[in-house]
Amino acid sequence: QVQLVESGGGLVQPGGSLRLSCAASGSIFGIYRMGWHRQAPGKQRELVALITSSGTTNYADSVKGRFTISGDVKNTVHLQLNSLKLEDTAVYYCATSTLSGDYWGQGTQVTISS
Repeated sequence: QVQLVESGGGLVQPGGSLRLSCAASGSIFGIYRMGWHRQAPGKQRELVALITSSGTTNYADSVKGRFTISGDVKNTVHLQLNSLKLEDTAVYYCATSTLSGDYWGQGTQVTISS
């Protein structure tokens, strides 16, 4: 089992920045990938950014150039959110892929509002 704890969400104005963190614990030896997903009200959950144990990253087109994922997938992964837009408002979830399955965090709310 892997436990994931997200932190760093909040309320910010358009154009502002936030930094989300996801701390992994438990059976971390099998983790090979960690990602951030988000779900806005009335919309499907979508993948925002991904990082592998080798450091390879991938981003959704909607966040490229604005969001940066970094960190160690077996410890803590961060998501830096810059130039935030109203449409970035969502619950952001951390998820990890391991040799024994996928695990999800509880989510953290990010609200962009003027």
